[in-house]
Amino acid sequence: MMAYRPLADEIRPQSLDEVVGQRHILGEGGLLRRIIESGSIPNLVFYGPSGTGKTTVANIIATRTNRPLHRLNATTASISDIKDIIAQIGTFLAPDGVLLYLDEIQYFNKKQQQSLLEFMENGKITLIASTTENPYFYVYNAVLSRATVFEFKPLTAADVLPAVERGVRLMGERLGAEPVCEDGVTAHIAAACGGDVRKAMNAVELLLNSAKREQGKLLVTLEDAQTVAQRSAMRYDREGDDHYDIASALMKSLRGSDPDAALHYLARLLEAGDLITAIRRLLCSASEDIGMAYPQAAQIVKACCDSALQLGLPEAKLPLAQAAVLLATAPKSNSVVAAIDAAMADVRAGKTGDYPRHLQNVHADSAGMERDQGYLYPHNFPGHWVKQQYLPDQLEGTHYYQYGDNKTEQAARRYWEELKK
Repeated sequence: MMAYRPLADEIRPQSLDEVVGQRHILGEGGLLRRIIESGSIPNLVFYGPSGTGKTTVANIIATRTNRPLHRLNATTASISDIKDIIAQIGTFLAPDGVLLYLDEIQYFNKKQQQSLLEFMENGKITLIASTTENPYFYVYNAVLSRATVFEFKPLTAADVLPAVERGVRLMGERLGAEPVCEDGVTAHIAAACGGDVRKAMNAVELLLNSAKREQGKLLVTLEDAQTVAQRSAMRYDREGDDHYDIASALMKSLRGSDPDAALHYLARLLEAGDLITAIRRLLCSASEDIGMAYPQAAQIVKACCDSALQLGLPEAKLPLAQAAVLLATAPKSNSVVAAIDAAMADVRAGKTGDYPRHLQNVHADSAGMERDQGYLYPHNFPGHWVKQQYLPDQLEGTHYYQYGDNKTEQAARRYWEELKK
């Protein structure tokens, strides 16, 4: 009986021209293509989402070198696995060194990554490492300095569609029947896979295996395709780059006053079930980006977030969407964040000094050591204000808060300037 072979593996490209997408590095004249075609392969780090061709390109490179190919996955491999590979170097098994494909290198700790350095340096190991996380955060600097990083970008639906169509044909041949797809089936799978060819092939395989068979034909409905591919387009890892990228994109869209983009990134967080990140970003933006331009925003957003926590998903989407639209369309001011950052910079630099005597707690003196405090109570004066020093002597005259140019803060500026005359 023939062993089962996943469609995603069967359809894997055998040449650079068959690789889906990545034209920026693999197209005619692309740097990675020229390196591969030269036959002189340096140490490489492939960075990008899963299902975008990193392993495929490593396989193609392996066919162009006479070195034995070893594969390790950092999620399960150990230093002993590396030592076993190193032991072969210089023997008849690997007289000219080895090509090591190390998947998910971010899961190797510093010591494990360091064990490769000597052999990367002398050329006995040519390392091709892949990672779905930013290598500049997760890969040891000494490894990066000996390797060239190439970014594999997410694939578009147009990139994936030819692979989906080919997968449907292959499944028809495998099952001995002609696939008949309703309009929109292949396009939906290509769009819903989130730029991951492996996901798309898994969807095609499941869809064709479960298709109704009539008169030698496999009938594939759009409804079935939508069921199989639902939520596949989501790329999200609560501990990985996607978590921080979506949160950052939401915050910057709110700050940039784009309600449509803000709703898009909010929807991605909510589809992933990440209610807490959405709430944290909305609460933060109310003070960081709107601040004194519309002080009531903080109160309204807090109420919306409290409602969301009480409702839970999916209903939580309603108050959170209201908060996102409010923040994106509100006037903007960063005067609050600029002011507190400046104040904290002085504190960290040691610019503090003693509290002015008239601000100290009147009960702080020891018995028999009472002194006249000299504090002027502002409410006893016209306009509830009186001139007196509040900052320590070392910082007297320092201004951290600068009024923003919005209507609310300018009105406050005019009020205080008139009163303090």
